[in-house]
Amino acid sequence: MTRPLVVVGDALLDRDIDGEATRLSPDAPAPVVEVHREHTRPGGAALAAALAARDGREVVLVTPLGGGADDDEVRSRLRGRVRVAEFPLDGTVAVKTRIRAGGRPLVRIDRGGGAPGRPGDAVTEAIAAAGVVLVSDYGRGTADALRPLLEAAAHRAPLVWDPHPCGGPPVPGVRLATPNAAEARLFAEPLGAGDGARGLRAAAERGAALSRHWRAAAVCITLGERGALLSRGAESPMLLPAPHRAPGDPCGAGDCFAAAAAAALADGALPEEAVQRAVAAATDFVSRGGAGDPALWGEADPLPVPAHDAFALADAVRSRGGTVVATGGCFDLVHAGHVGMLESARRVGDCLIVCLNSDISVTRLKGPGRPLTPLEDRLRVLAGLACVDAVAVFDEDTPEALLRKLRPDVWVKGGDYTADALPEAQAVRSWGGQALVLPYLEGRSTTALARRAATAAAVRPR
Repeated sequence: MTRPLVVVGDALLDRDIDGEATRLSPDAPAPVVEVHREHTRPGGAALAAALAARDGREVVLVTPLGGGADDDEVRSRLRGRVRVAEFPLDGTVAVKTRIRAGGRPLVRIDRGGGAPGRPGDAVTEAIAAAGVVLVSDYGRGTADALRPLLEAAAHRAPLVWDPHPCGGPPVPGVRLATPNAAEARLFAEPLGAGDGARGLRAAAERGAALSRHWRAAAVCITLGERGALLSRGAESPMLLPAPHRAPGDPCGAGDCFAAAAAAALADGALPEEAVQRAVAAATDFVSRGGAGDPALWGEADPLPVPAHDAFALADAVRSRGGTVVATGGCFDLVHAGHVGMLESARRVGDCLIVCLNSDISVTRLKGPGRPLTPLEDRLRVLAGLACVDAVAVFDEDTPEALLRKLRPDVWVKGGDYTADALPEAQAVRSWGGQALVLPYLEGRSTTALARRAATAAAVRPR
């Protein structure tokens, strides 16, 4: 019988109030928000537990809850998702309210909270029966109240500790600790690690120092869009990069990361494998809208994962008010001119989709012997660039039919064009889009590269 994944920590209630701000208040220099929507959801350890249970595994949440309406809202939201082993809370669950305009937070209001009471037998039994324990510490006393039970659990089962600046250190023997970059910097300052610096070298020093200081098997510092840095106490850590850029709300990404890592360890993964799975899960989570994604709570049909689907990505970015940018070409031999143009194009909007000529299309355009690089390889090279969010392939001579389905807000090309002279400009304008030309690095071209390579091969000594 598989033992459950047990999440221990502080449950919260998160509330988003969304609207638009188009004017200032007449009595103060403050924006007036016209509210369009309010949404509440479990937060803190309750969110981590709900995320860990998404794949159908048995999850138990150990948390203190009070008797207020907000506490009942947390219970209601978790019902049918996770089993709650609660113990008394002297007070009410803390509520975090974000007021947002155009999807961007203006202010956060915190209220409520209390002190954990004495845990009962149900709590002790739940932790003792855990296959894996995730401590989701939000600095409100739960982890401290249960510390003796967690110290014992670390000797029996893999334990993941997601720390908080206001909480205590992980118990000795944790399998994986998951501070973010700011938390790692704060925790490592008293140890003299990183010397107040930023960057990967400083993060590596902090991860190694914290692994030794906390007596943790591994410390993983999450780095947002850069991925995560895994250290086992040595000065040469492993970087697990994010699989793609994730335009979206990062709220809850840390909880998703920790939950995915704990679930992977429950499945028998090594820490390196668990972190890799967690990076991918957190990236997709942000792409879908973070903790505020209605599909997460059964309030809408889930979006397809946009990382590999250009159309799903375009829809997701547009639904959040973002700008979809597209460009196109053969990209037969990707050179510095291509990369510079693609990086510039990505900065124009919130995602970049490359419309790529198929092999048949390239041959018709360029003649026999082309492409030099087959489609599968060209796809992989483009998808591996950090500035490219998705690739869509077309067989025709021009990408116009593909563009009419994709309907980007901006169509970008590099080279000696004018915007009006771009073949696709008229089509893009028909749905309100804009065609742009970006400068190209002079002297860089696939034809020139191929010619130089052929010349070098011809004169090579036999």
